[in-house]
Amino acid sequence: MAIAWDEYLAQVQERGQYPTAREAERSTRAVLATLGGHLADTEREELAAQLPAPCSPPLLEAVAATAPLDPPEFTEAVALLIEGATPDTAHWDSGAVLSTVADVVDADVLRRALAQLPPGYALLFGRTEPV
Repeated sequence: MAIAWDEYLAQVQERGQYPTAREAERSTRAVLATLGGHLADTEREELAAQLPAPCSPPLLEAVAATAPLDPPEFTEAVALLIEGATPDTAHWDSGAVLSTVADVVDADVLRRALAQLPPGYALLFGRTEPV
């Protein structure tokens, strides 16, 4: 069973040190929309199935990326989706969201998702090495 939405947001809010759950939600949607464009349908669907229902649309409806983004390019893409964000703040947002994702999804699903991404993404997921 997936983690409850309010519990998920509370974890993101704590990790991101956001003053409100609304800011945690905004970051979650932007990061997952960017991530979804870089994963194959199977991994997107499996991630969505293990996350709270509000995480599904950003993951599943993401437009497929035309080229893989390295982690700095990923955070720049996230920054474009968050009003007033910079690559540095988007890096922080990405870490808060993706480390929470890594903690609540099955390790095998996470491992397969990371295998589809360029080197360096494990750090955004709060891991020092691929799982």
